[in-house]
Amino acid sequence: MIEDEELNAWFVQEVLPLERALTSFVRRNWRVPEDVFELRQDIYEHALIGARKALPQNTRAYVYTVARNHLINQAKRARIIPIETIADLDTVPRDIDTFEAERALTARDELRRAKEGIDKLPVKCREVVILHKVDGLTDREAAEVLGVSIETVRRQVKLGMKALIDHMLGGSGRIVRKSYPRRSKREVRP
Repeated sequence: MIEDEELNAWFVQEVLPLERALTSFVRRNWRVPEDVFELRQDIYEHALIGARKALPQNTRAYVYTVARNHLINQAKRARIIPIETIADLDTVPRDIDTFEAERALTARDELRRAKEGIDKLPVKCREVVILHKVDGLTDREAAEVLGVSIETVRRQVKLGMKALIDHMLGGSGRIVRKSYPRRSKREVRP
């Protein structure tokens, strides 16, 4: 078992200098650019866990082997089937949905965009939308949690969903409130 000080020194001296090359390796071999840095951190963690038993003779080969194995495992978990791995499409069992990976990637992208749209909403509106649409609370329950009227919840959900739809369709995603012209004090209501 390697002591923490020796393990940390090995990591700083041997592994961290590989960071740029390792990041490029992950970027080349993974389809989702937003996952690259998280995957790299996972690789570091696995490398440290493995090296705790004994420091590798060839650190570069060890880290790249850990990286390759981690990417393979992540691809299996995500059920992504790269087209290069299939030699002949006729050998694929017919009950496998070949578009499942594409749908999963599209769904992840849409979920990411929806989260960005929700994050753009004003704080109170965001709370109402999350309680109502994400957590599944009724208007009355959301109103009780937030200490506001049911009508306020309904109005905030309506404004928030319009802004979210606008964001998802490529718009600004900002809440647009109707503006009514102000009446002068001299105007008399009919």
